[in-house]
Amino acid sequence: MEWAAIIVIGAACGLLGGFLGKGGSAIATPLLAAVGVPPIVAVAAPLPATIPGTLVAGRTYARAGFVEWATVRGSIAAAVPAAIAGALATRWIDASVLVLVTDAIVVVVGLRLAVHAGADTDRRGLPITRGPRVPVIGAIVGAISGLLANGGGFLLAPLFITVLRFPVKFAFATSLTVATVIAVPATITHAALGHLDWPVVAVFAAAAVPLSRVGARLAIRTESARLERLAGILLALIAGTLLVRELVVH
Repeated sequence: MEWAAIIVIGAACGLLGGFLGKGGSAIATPLLAAVGVPPIVAVAAPLPATIPGTLVAGRTYARAGFVEWATVRGSIAAAVPAAIAGALATRWIDASVLVLVTDAIVVVVGLRLAVHAGADTDRRGLPITRGPRVPVIGAIVGAISGLLANGGGFLLAPLFITVLRFPVKFAFATSLTVATVIAVPATITHAALGHLDWPVVAVFAAAAVPLSRVGARLAIRTESARLERLAGILLALIAGTLLVRELVVH
């Protein structure tokens, strides 16, 4: 039953990840923990499993012209070393706490998106974003993604929307592209620390990757304000339910 649950969770997270502009690991961690996967494995396993999913979904967005490449480069330069530092810090932090933190952050992010969903501002020719905001966002998200073992897309997209004023589809596309790269050093670090259960990684990835492309295509076809609001509602509902469950259990 646990393997069947991992397949279902992988498929759902692949679809939602592509649709919401994130790899899905932030959602996968509490779900895997809920079906009996050990906490540290639930934290770490979704990270390498979502790399091919974010790559596929990000490529789908890129082909549609929604990736802002200057922001990708600036974010990655700051995020990669921060992600390694965050992953190393997990040696001193309880995995159960990480699951709770993941749930709480996703609830806040989801509510922010749902309440402040903007108008349909899809456009080409998005101005290149410069200045310190991009590397600061990259460093913060990189550290948190390494600590919580996810690609950071669950925070990148909302920050791109609220801080850099990106239209939602540009935010999702750019977030996925950055998250793909951030996940690599964090995965290597968690593997070196012995946190990865590779059969769980393989099963999760096999279910998630095909549906990541489907989710991205659905998002591209959805009107932007509706997409932003729906993304926020889904994130808040899923993470809120799991947060309550974790608090009751503990």
